[in-house]
Amino acid sequence: MPQNLDAVAIRDWSALALDALGQAREEIDAINVYPVADADTGTNLYLTMESATRAVDAVFTGLEPAGPTRAEAVRALAHGALIGARGNSGTILAQLLRGMAQVLADDESAPGAAGDAPHADGERLALALRRAAQSAYQAVAHPVEGTVLTVARAAAEAAGAGRPAADCGAVARAAYDGARAALAATPDQLAVLGRAGVVDAGGRGLVAVLGALVGALSGERVGARNPAAAWNTWTSANGGPRPDGHARAAGADGMASSAAECAEGVGSGAGPAFEVIYLLEADDDAVARLRTRLDALGDSLVVVGGDGLWNVHVHVDDAGAAVEAGVEAGRPYRIRITHFGLGDAHAVRAAQPPRERAQRGIVAVVRGEGLGGLYAEAGATTVPARAGEPPASGELVQAVRRAHAREVVLLPNDAELRHTAAAAAEQARSEGVRVALIPTRSPVQGIAALAVHEPDRRFDEDVVAMTAAAGATRYAELAVAERQSWTSAGICQAGDVLGLIDGDVAVIGTKVPATAEVVLDRMLAAGGEMVTLVLGEEVSDDVAERLQKHVRDSHLAVDTVLYRGGPQSALLLIGVE
Repeated sequence: MPQNLDAVAIRDWSALALDALGQAREEIDAINVYPVADADTGTNLYLTMESATRAVDAVFTGLEPAGPTRAEAVRALAHGALIGARGNSGTILAQLLRGMAQVLADDESAPGAAGDAPHADGERLALALRRAAQSAYQAVAHPVEGTVLTVARAAAEAAGAGRPAADCGAVARAAYDGARAALAATPDQLAVLGRAGVVDAGGRGLVAVLGALVGALSGERVGARNPAAAWNTWTSANGGPRPDGHARAAGADGMASSAAECAEGVGSGAGPAFEVIYLLEADDDAVARLRTRLDALGDSLVVVGGDGLWNVHVHVDDAGAAVEAGVEAGRPYRIRITHFGLGDAHAVRAAQPPRERAQRGIVAVVRGEGLGGLYAEAGATTVPARAGEPPASGELVQAVRRAHAREVVLLPNDAELRHTAAAAAEQARSEGVRVALIPTRSPVQGIAALAVHEPDRRFDEDVVAMTAAAGATRYAELAVAERQSWTSAGICQAGDVLGLIDGDVAVIGTKVPATAEVVLDRMLAAGGEMVTLVLGEEVSDDVAERLQKHVRDSHLAVDTVLYRGGPQSALLLIGVE
């Protein structure tokens, strides 16, 4: 049944879009030739949408039981995409969602529509799609036709074409049909796509997102056609084969092959060596100056956001200068710098023999540089995590790919990552990797599992041994309370030191050393042979020595192993085996 765009529909849309991008990710990666042939557009769109979806889910959870208004839900969608945007394509998608949110959450954007009304009508949705396309064009320093921008504009034009009384489902379907037709025409507009025999990868992703919108509003199942379908339309309209005389690509493998052929011919000049992305807190005037400076440093410049928070994306040779420009403009953070590789990143280098897969690999989520180094020394591929910034499932899948192994053991090291890790494991299995998920709830359990890992024994036997070692390790963490709160150990005040044992608050103290000693005594009361301490930056060497001495003096025949967690690590982690 047709439905207007309310908060529930926005949540459904985000979930359906994430699913659609997940299914299309490999196909989109395979046809990615512009602006850089680095085969990551599908992955970047998926990770951006995953961040957006998580933000929408969080606002529903946080406002239970009443739930959010439409304005709150769509703002969460846009904000989640902004802070999680990856790559050129993800950054543009974030701006498209932000443009829609400006209309759907603004009580003056459409006549007679209140910003906190439960739903939006078809006319308002059409206006939102138009604002989205306009804002995306404005965010890109040098817009190019034949890209996702063209597809977004075509969707907006189709949505607003004489449908003043249409419901949201009909408007969404019109936008989807317009986007799909524009996608099929992209090889005619951008020569690099025509030579490669592919449609624009970012545009293909937007078609998937708009198909999800149709599904959320009308229940109709639509989606981009098979990988070669849009190109089929283009070649039929143009009377036959590709302009360069090669056979048309059939499927993702063929598209990847022809994309490589194209990129080899395109990359005759040297392109920038680095992709630089960061979030930036700055005012509008500073961002205007930043745009000018970054535009002179490189290309593929996209700056999205507003209201003091921005996401900056640029390709440059001097990554340091790009970051320095951000420092001068405001406060940059979550800085990501990616080296495109030796030679010209805007081309696919000469074919090289595929690297042989390792038999077995370990992928672990770790918080703190010191812990990351410890896990890496043990042979693990690490996924960094920060307080309040858990990794997305797509990041775990990417780590599994980097491990480049036939068999992978996945250590999430956090109870909250259980479902995320399970989704990543399922995705990796669909790609032919044998994955075992060991549900480690703390990094100290992961350390115990790594200690018994033997890559030469049978996979099942190794997983059983690692699981048993992790399960036999009790874990604790010390943290500082941010506010007054009820806990399982009583009421804590802001600034109190909390001792959490196996995930529950068991001790409330005022000093780190004394609280840690109480936690150690409680854990060792049930027995134990070894204590593992992972110290955060705030814990001094004197405290470390005090805790080691306490274990020696109070618990005979118990050994202590100490590690430094480094920046971003927890205050103190404790493991007892």
